[in-house]
Order: sequence, then structure tokens, then C-alpha cells
Amino acid sequence: MQIEKIYNIYKQYPSISTDTRNIKHNSIFFALKGTNFNGNLFASQALESGAAFVVVDEPEFAKDDKYILVSDVLETLQQLASYHRQQLNIPVVGITGTNGKTTSKELVYSVLSQKFKTYATQGNLNNHIGVPLTLLSIDSSYEMAIVEMGANHVGEIEFLSNIARPTHGFITNVGKAHLEGFGSFEGVKKTKGELYDFIARHGGTLFLQADNIHLVEMAATRAFSKVVKYGYSDTNDVIGKLLIANPYLSIAWKEASKPESYEVYTQLTGSYNTENILAAIAVGLEFGMDPIAISEGITSYIPKNNRSQITKTLRNTIVADFYNANASSMSAALDNMQVLTADHKVVILGDMFELGDESFEEHKALVNKSKSLGFERLIFVGKEFFKHKEGGSEFYDTTDEAKAAVSSISNSFILLKASRGMAFEKLLEVL
Repeated sequence: MQIEKIYNIYKQYPSISTDTRNIKHNSIFFALKGTNFNGNLFASQALESGAAFVVVDEPEFAKDDKYILVSDVLETLQQLASYHRQQLNIPVVGITGTNGKTTSKELVYSVLSQKFKTYATQGNLNNHIGVPLTLLSIDSSYEMAIVEMGANHVGEIEFLSNIARPTHGFITNVGKAHLEGFGSFEGVKKTKGELYDFIARHGGTLFLQADNIHLVEMAATRAFSKVVKYGYSDTNDVIGKLLIANPYLSIAWKEASKPESYEVYTQLTGSYNTENILAAIAVGLEFGMDPIAISEGITSYIPKNNRSQITKTLRNTIVADFYNANASSMSAALDNMQVLTADHKVVILGDMFELGDESFEEHKALVNKSKSLGFERLIFVGKEFFKHKEGGSEFYDTTDEAKAAVSSISNSFILLKASRGMAFEKLLEVL
């Protein structure tokens, strides 16, 4: 069936489902496949649960006209999203980067929502399935969209950009992450730079952290219709200054072309988030927003999902930052922890995943750095960190083994940082 015909059905039933456990009434169910599942097997169940149509790609499951038979369900979902995006005449802000994508997305959303009806990527739906689902959730009532794009191999940001077609965008930063898929740091830069390529080719607006040498070098190889610079130096269009980060972050900011400056008090921790805040401010200004409304958007943002999130328990104060981790974000979290004022500082780090051949050296470097910063107690968790076991620190092979050891910690300021797969929420439960 041609994508235009499927789109006409979608216009009548503009809700997409991919999981029979939470089918929406009168939705279209896409029978996606994975390594360990085949959505075609659940097509009839989706209809019984309230779906209006199901999209399948195995002929034996296409029983009547409620079943839309295509050659590939995932490709059809992506094509439908791309077609829908081309019908939307609204600005789309594309965001990618090694660290800070989701926090930046949430900050931009909090700012733009002060003035515009805005849709943003929900949660972490930033891959080859999540981006299409994001776009297909945007109806004609929205005035703005923010699309987060993640990647773990070369070419993925190009692919997602061709679907989302961002009119504006920025890269938060580039660092060592997903090196198994990218091959090297240069591979990371090439892949993230695919967003720059799309914006340059299509005359879009780039927001550039112009004090980041890697991003500046990447931008210099492309020709852009418009570049809005943000950062700390006076050469930027939006200039920021860190006021305090102990533990919550406060900054001052101003437009280079105007004398007024504004102070913003946030509910974020980590000086590294200053750049994410400045990016959101730059986006708001580009869309003509009042500086007071922009600042209110920043102030009202409350971090969640264990990203730079300060959590107070009955016994401790915890920086919960274990949604994801890589070498650069780990290092930044340690630097932030060092400058915080607290009588008893405890650092608990868990393994970083997908670092490939560089995993051994990157974990070793973090052990050495952690020891040099003088924390009261250092705890390393996971098989990769365990390879560097030595005196003066605690090492545990698994999160479950560490759980008993940390349960007695009290009256401390604690950093919990690890890749998501380490399940550090188990440690949070006992702290």
C-alpha cells in the first residue's frame, strides 16, 4: 500500500501503538520486530484490544481489511513519520550530542512552552523507532517541536535528520561514548556532525557553543545560513556566567547586543549544565521570547529520571545521575562533586558500557582521577572497574554486592554515577 493511502488512514486515526500491553483505542498498531519478538504474532490481539488497524509484514497474518500488509513494518513507520513531518509547517529544533541531550531538550521545552504550544520527545525516544513515534505524535495544534536524536553508529544522525527535518538545531557536545559503534572519537564527531550537515544543506539555523573547540572546528567546515553563538566569552551572542553551583546551579546571562543581564536560579546540579541552559536561552531568544519568560522557563524546570537530580533521603543527600554514563560525563560529574561543599563526600561509580577497545584504559583513568580528588570514600562497581582493584578504595563486581556495603552510609553527600545497565536505582533504595 502506498504511504499516501496509509497517511489518509492515519489522519482518521492519528494515534500509534507498538505494544499490545498499552493499546490506545482507535490507534494504528505497528507490528514491529525485534531480536526476541515478532509483533505480527500480536496483530489480532491489538485489534481485540481496541486498535482500529494493524500494520503487518507477514502475509499469513493479514486476515481482512483491518490488516495493512506492507513489505517492512519499521520502514513503513519511518516513511509515514517522514511524510507527516513534511505536512507540518512548524519549526523543529533538532538536538544531539554525547552528553546533555535530554536535559537540553527538557530545558528548551520548558522555555518555549512559556509562549508556544510545544511538543518534545517523550523520555528517551530518540532512536530509529522513537523519532518516528515522536513526529507522529505532533498534530496541527502544535506551534513548535523539539526532537532529540541519539546514535550509536555512523550514519544514524543523518538518517534521523532526514526524517525529522530540523529547521534549527544544536549539538550539546562531543565526547567518548558508544565507541564500539563509532570506532573512535573522530567517528563520534563525524556522526554528531551529520546534524550540522543537514542544517547547512537546508538553510537552517545553528545554535553553536562557540567556546567548545571541537564544535567550532566542526561548524567551520560547513556553511550555514545563520549561526547563533552561546557560551562564556564576550564574542558570543548569548553570554553566560556561572554564579554558584553548590549544589544548585545559578547563572547570569545577557545578550551581547543589550546591556541588561539576568540572574537565573535553577533546580539543576552540575556546572556542566550551564551550557545546556545557555542553549535553551539562545533558542528562546531566536523565537522572539521575552527574557523574563525565558528565565522563568529555566527556573521552573525540575530534573527527573536520575539526570543531575538531587535526591534527599532520610539519611543522605544524593546526586542521582545514573541514567547514562560515558568517560566525559563521568569526569564532569567528578569535577562537580569536588567543588561542592559537604562534610562527608562519597563517590560511587559504576561501569560505563559500549566503550569497546578503550574500555580498560577509560575505566583506569577514572579510578586514578577519582583517587586524586580526595573524596572521603570511593566505591567502584562493575566488572570493568573491578579489573583495576587495588588498595585504598572499595571495588565490587556487581551492584547487588555493593548494595549491602553502602546501606550503612549516613550523613553524607553521595554521587551515584553509572551506565543505565548497572541498575544503580538498587543503591538509591538503601541510601
